[in-house]
Amino acid sequence: MSIATTESTQVDAAVWRTVWAVLVGGLAVLFDATIVAVALHTLADDLHTSVATIQWVTTGYLLALAITVPITGWAQRVLGSKRLWIIALSLFLLGSVLSSLAWSAESLIAFRAVQGVGGGVMLPLMSTLVVQAAGGKNLGKIMSVISLPAVLGPILGPVVGGLILEHLHWSWMFWVNVPFCVAGIVLAVIVLPKDGPMRHAPLDVVGFMLMGPGLVGVLWGISHSSRSGGFGRTDVLAPLVAGLVLLAAFVVWALRRKGRALVDLRLLKHWPLASSSLLLFLSGITLYGAMLLLPLYFQELRGTTVLEAGLLLIPQGLGTLASRSLAGRLSDAMGARWLVVAGFLIVLLGTLPFGFADAHTNEWWLMAALFVRGIGLGVVTIPLMALGFRDLERSEVPDASIITRIASQVGGSFGAGVLVVILAGAAAGASSSAALAGAFQQSFWWAIGFAGVGVLVSLALPGRLPAAPGAAVQTRG
Repeated sequence: MSIATTESTQVDAAVWRTVWAVLVGGLAVLFDATIVAVALHTLADDLHTSVATIQWVTTGYLLALAITVPITGWAQRVLGSKRLWIIALSLFLLGSVLSSLAWSAESLIAFRAVQGVGGGVMLPLMSTLVVQAAGGKNLGKIMSVISLPAVLGPILGPVVGGLILEHLHWSWMFWVNVPFCVAGIVLAVIVLPKDGPMRHAPLDVVGFMLMGPGLVGVLWGISHSSRSGGFGRTDVLAPLVAGLVLLAAFVVWALRRKGRALVDLRLLKHWPLASSSLLLFLSGITLYGAMLLLPLYFQELRGTTVLEAGLLLIPQGLGTLASRSLAGRLSDAMGARWLVVAGFLIVLLGTLPFGFADAHTNEWWLMAALFVRGIGLGVVTIPLMALGFRDLERSEVPDASIITRIASQVGGSFGAGVLVVILAGAAAGASSSAALAGAFQQSFWWAIGFAGVGVLVSLALPGRLPAAPGAAVQTRG
């Protein structure tokens, strides 16, 4: 059975039940990342350790997530979608409770790794569950809903994190996950379709030993690039090069094993998946790279608190929230190409004022720019999330979910690492507010450049799939 594209605007009620059941659990994972990101200095002080050590609270989570994502497709074939979702969500719940009870930096890092294992399965499995439930129909509209956690995370995460740090103990950053996890497990038990019997499926052990450590090496190297010396440091360059070598070896191995590989890379011959993955990589750079710069700009240059910076960033999330529904409908109606081109152009225009901003630029003007930028991000991401699954067989969806998740994750990490290195280099020796403002402006111009590259690459996306009204379209299978 092929995952077909259709112009029908009706989404079956059973599909919406699956979407909302998955969405509730997904909120825990995507809120968690943005809440914890604002708390590293507080955690270092309370757990009596250095910021360099406490960074592993984030890095350990990221690496556990990276090593788990590639085995999601295999685990789904063995356990079934419903069982795997409940197990992953339960692991994330366990990691959250244990993290809230952590007594030292080392214990917190270990418990965050447990969360990362659960999250690494949940992120690609979210997409797989809803695409398979929908049969590939109305993916733009469905993705506009399933993207809600990614939209609400940047809006509410820093604000919730700031409020907790100001008024409660830091452990509440992890307790807030518990209601979402419990509700998500209950809904999954009730709503998700029953799995068949568990079955044996051989794990591509060699592929896992190449791809898992390869992703860890790349992300580990990038995550250390924010330190002095940037990408020239041995502890950045060595794992980065080793990771790239392992990933290249995995590509050779996977192409030789064809359908028996850990992740079927032959799917990248399918241009909608290949092009959407490339653009998701670029959108990851544009979103997460600039999302790192923006709070730093408000805190370091304008002297705001963490909570104030979070409040100032709310317009960007509101812009994404406002555009996602329209982007979903337009994606189903007109295809991805011109919608994504327009989205990257809007992101570029929304980032442009920060290329000229200093410590005294009007805040209302910047908040208006952030709202515009958020609109662009919504217009970019929704059609790309839908495009990657166009015309795939049902059995190909899990591997496509892994590929798109890795592209977005690595793009986000790369963008954050590169822009921090650029900012650190430009700000080195800055002894005045004007000099620091110039460093931020230079960094934002790089973010603007990445958005410009996105505009050009988007022109190569597939256009609208021709079809008679109401007819299903199948170009493969």
